Amino acid sequence: QVQLVESGGGPVQPGGSLRLSCAASGRTANRYAMAWFRQAPGKERDFVAATSWNGGTTNYADSVRGRFTISRDNAKNTMYLQMNSLKPEDTGVYYCASGSFTRYDYWGQGTQVTVSS
Repeated sequence: QVQLVESGGGPVQPGGSLRLSCAASGRTANRYAMAWFRQAPGKERDFVAATSWNGGTTNYADSVRGRFTISRDNAKNTMYLQMNSLKPEDTGVYYCASGSFTRYDYWGQGTQVTVSS
């Protein structure tokens, strides 16, 4: 069992930056791939970025590649999402997830990101 808790969301102006964190707990949390998803109001949950268990492989959605950076610190059982050059369309609830690149079995409760002037 893995528990995930997101933090770091909030309001930000277009062009600004935020760093989200996802704290994982559980005996084998460090062995799983982890990812960020987001859900805009009235839309489905979409993939944002993923990292392998050791951070050696990362994937990004086309819409965020070059602006967002995913990373993890297994010593701290924490995953991060550095978000730069934020746009209004980045607004949504951001969720972290744990599992494999093809299936995520554990999810956090989400943190709201609002990009608006």
